[in-house]
Amino acid sequence: MGKHPAARASVEIGRPTKRVRIESETKPKAKQQPPKGRATPPPPPPSKSKGKGKEKEVITEPPPRRNKTAAATNTSSGSTDPSRLPTSFKVVAGSYEKLLYGLDGTISLSDDLEPIFTLKPIFIFPAHVSCIKAVAASPEGGKWLATGSSDEIVKVWDLRRRKEIGGLMHHEGSITYLHFPSRSHLLSASEDGTLCLFRARDWSVLRALKGHKGRVNCIAVHPSGKLALSVGKDRTLRMWDFMRGKGVASTKLGKEGEVVQWSLSGTHFVVQWSSTLELYATNMTLIHIINHPSRIHDVKFCKRLDSGDEALLVGAEDKKVSVYDNLFTQDQEPKLVAEFVGHSNRIKALKTLDIALPSGSKRPYTTIVCTVSSDGKIHIYDLSRLPPAQAISNSPTQIDPVSEYDSKGTRLTCLTLAEGDPSESSKSALQKREHSDSEDSEEENNEVGSQDAVSDDESKESGSEDDEEEEGEGEEEFEEEGESD
Repeated sequence: MGKHPAARASVEIGRPTKRVRIESETKPKAKQQPPKGRATPPPPPPSKSKGKGKEKEVITEPPPRRNKTAAATNTSSGSTDPSRLPTSFKVVAGSYEKLLYGLDGTISLSDDLEPIFTLKPIFIFPAHVSCIKAVAASPEGGKWLATGSSDEIVKVWDLRRRKEIGGLMHHEGSITYLHFPSRSHLLSASEDGTLCLFRARDWSVLRALKGHKGRVNCIAVHPSGKLALSVGKDRTLRMWDFMRGKGVASTKLGKEGEVVQWSLSGTHFVVQWSSTLELYATNMTLIHIINHPSRIHDVKFCKRLDSGDEALLVGAEDKKVSVYDNLFTQDQEPKLVAEFVGHSNRIKALKTLDIALPSGSKRPYTTIVCTVSSDGKIHIYDLSRLPPAQAISNSPTQIDPVSEYDSKGTRLTCLTLAEGDPSESSKSALQKREHSDSEDSEEENNEVGSQDAVSDDESKESGSEDDEEEEGEGEEEFEEEGESD
């Protein structure tokens, strides 16, 4: 089979970087003498693995120095500490008309100390040559923005500078889903049946996950970040282990799942197709089946601000977002408690974001719900307006939007929420976090360089032979990925 150099060049933005070797053991930087009176343990045997490609790309547990960043990410995603929450936000929406809309959301206080949400457009431009089908923003500062289209390209943007970084052309089908599981990784899905995990440092492909026989519709990453679920046209539910970089389980659903979502606690997940929702526990025990009155387009778990219990937001053809409560108890059926109204056409997508409110507000923070619709409007709802759990009536409460933006008839398709530009007080913390990430990257590069030097000394060969071997391995891997498409 011939080589595929074009596919290899299109994976990365800019000049390709040297392939990173992930070894089981690394050479210590300095030999430490054991304390007197203690026996010296035997050194571990040197790694002799020289496997080609697949073993090197397995996603392993991060080294201990990365745990601090991971812990901060996990804490901020589920934290209700207002000091760690953003004070502003950005809304980015894609459309059938190839236009990408960017809005800046700010919060002020009224005379009675109630929050006032304001949406102001900051950019509108054609981002792709075909309709935009997926959009995602990175967490922890919202620096990166990724957009996917029917043109089979994932474009990456610097959201702060509002500049295009480049395009990722690894897929051979329309992009169906994009998600940043962390600030340093991007996950994509496509009609070609593959999932790709990109590294944000150089936008190289860490892993191409294959298993679906047809279009992948949706991916749900577990709150731990260690595994994910996906559904697709082949009517299967698949589980992926990110720590080993491969699929670990699959089950036949008997119908094409369109959306899959984990609960915030990670103990349950929901699968949606047409107008039906199936709620499962992690052991695949079916907890509830919700038959919605109209076709569903998007679902999202959220946390009630009064009780802390989880609720399910459902956006559908009925032009509203329905809120279901009592989800995880088998002896009680889920109950429709509220409806977010105001749209005049189907709800295409919805997202949530925790936001800190200005000083002097009646409450320190709230959760906003953002929706896009085929009517061309973007709505913001305040989750604090949900009725208290003990005051729920037989009929659902109607809740109006607190802010609205009209794109004048554009058919909006997808949506993401990002943290707003950092304030002066939080810029220093953000710079420290980015500086810590850059130091970690430099340490990784130094370790890789030292491993390459050791292998050169042991082999007694010229450096050109090592480079040729690495290039050959990369070409073989891309050939292997192309064979199944």
